[in-house]
Amino acid sequence: MGGLKDELLKAIWHAFTALDLDHSGKVSKSQLKVLSHNLCTVLKVPHDPVALEEHFRDDDEGPVSNQGYMPYLNKFILEKVQDNFDKIEFNRMCWTLCVKKNLAKSLLLITEDDAFKVWVIFNFLSEDKYPLIIVPEEIEYLLKKLTEAMGGGWQQEQFENYKINFDDSKDGLSVWELIELIGNGQFSKGMDRQTVSMAINEVFNELILDVLKQGYMMKKGHRRKNWTERWFVLKPNIISYYVSEDLKDKKGDILLDENCCVESLPDKDGKKCLFLIKCFDKTFEISASDKKKKQEWIQAIHSTIHLLKLGSPPPHKEARQRRKELRKKVLAEQEELERQMKELQVANENKQQELETVRKKLEEAASRAAEEEKKRLQTQVELQARFSTELEREKLIRQQMEEQVAQKSSELEQYLQRVRELEDMYLKLQEALEDERQARQDEETVRKLQARLLEEESSKRAELEKWHLEQQQAIRTTEAEKQELENQRAVKEQALQEAVEQLQQLELERKQALEQYEGVKKKLEMAANKTKSWKDRVAQHEGLIRLIEPGSKNPHLITNWGPAAFTQAELEEREKSWKGKKATE
Repeated sequence: MGGLKDELLKAIWHAFTALDLDHSGKVSKSQLKVLSHNLCTVLKVPHDPVALEEHFRDDDEGPVSNQGYMPYLNKFILEKVQDNFDKIEFNRMCWTLCVKKNLAKSLLLITEDDAFKVWVIFNFLSEDKYPLIIVPEEIEYLLKKLTEAMGGGWQQEQFENYKINFDDSKDGLSVWELIELIGNGQFSKGMDRQTVSMAINEVFNELILDVLKQGYMMKKGHRRKNWTERWFVLKPNIISYYVSEDLKDKKGDILLDENCCVESLPDKDGKKCLFLIKCFDKTFEISASDKKKKQEWIQAIHSTIHLLKLGSPPPHKEARQRRKELRKKVLAEQEELERQMKELQVANENKQQELETVRKKLEEAASRAAEEEKKRLQTQVELQARFSTELEREKLIRQQMEEQVAQKSSELEQYLQRVRELEDMYLKLQEALEDERQARQDEETVRKLQARLLEEESSKRAELEKWHLEQQQAIRTTEAEKQELENQRAVKEQALQEAVEQLQQLELERKQALEQYEGVKKKLEMAANKTKSWKDRVAQHEGLIRLIEPGSKNPHLITNWGPAAFTQAELEEREKSWKGKKATE
């Protein structure tokens, strides 16, 4: 019932649109009253004058829109419709309301009756959405059927050129554009009007009247047993036979159901190409004009009975439904593809943001490494300056010691000066040890930096491998996406190449940091050697140094620098020892 309602709504929509003269989407109530009354008449629905007047009573609301008319149409007309009305009469009524407003007869090569049939076929093939249109696939299907009915060859290239010039802003043609397309003879060149009219009538009979096959055959009577020529019309559940093909004088029906069957009979009684139709209560003997016609009729009747057993609709309706489902499937696949493309685009943007974040992190790491290198170089320069200063001081001290040894008269003063210089040397040695400790800390810092760079490099390599695997997975997902994603993959490869170059730069910086670490290590070894030499020198002169202990109660000597650290006896003893060592040297 839902399919019948949809078919009726399409014809009613044309009528409602024709009554909307100013294209405002609304129709006056008086016109809708007349339309509703006519619909009840042709659809054989009982009139309800009270409901009609109540729904369309005069008030200040003005004209009624299509949406406002639909509740009344559904409740009081369409829900009461039974399949007992004349569909042609119903379509003819709706056609009469809209034809004068929209059809330009002077430009058409077909009659108004043919245009009406095309209008009905349009309602059958159009999409179930408003405003009604027929999509290019259904246009091609209809034009092919017409071409086959005219006995011509289908020109696919001509239709492809027509599709190329098709307005991209529209999804299909309106009914009046379709009538103009068929009526202007663009796809029926070389055919006369009668041939085109017969082709339209044949397609109309098949698609609208459900005529699966028709033609003249001989039928054997049940009472007189005589053979009479009749015009047979095969429909999904009935075979009707008439006196002639004008269908005015109907002689009878053969009701078909799933229990019927059709059999071929041998020639007899001077009749050839015989076959038998067995029904529940009757059998019918029929003679075709030739063997080909006989086989065609047997096959058509057998297919009809088989469809009745399966409960399937007629072939053309089932094919129409399959085409609609295929278009819905293709549309869903396109929407899914668009959704996947959007997801890929979002994923690509996220990857770009991640790569930009990685690049910034790498730049920050490089800046930090440069800052650390700058600090290390500054520390190295300071250490070199400090070591140079120490060497200069050592030379100065050696010169002073030589001058003190040369001057025997000031030997004590030189000795005291030497002690003070050695004390300074101890302080400097401690500073050198502190510098060595600081250098080792710098070495540890450089090692940690190197370890962090290695860790970051490993992490980035893992991320790059992951991205690379994801990129390969996306490439393997579908071959159809390969071409569309080629540009995106090139961008990713470029970003990947840049990241690899950055990793190589990090590797180079890590090697440079390692070389610098080796240089600092060597300098530390040199500093340690120098410290050891200082210790050796101090050990050679440790005889000149003594720990500070409580002094003697005896009077101390007074020197230019204050009270002496030795008594007179100790001083004489150390002077003798010093002279002995001097003599042995």
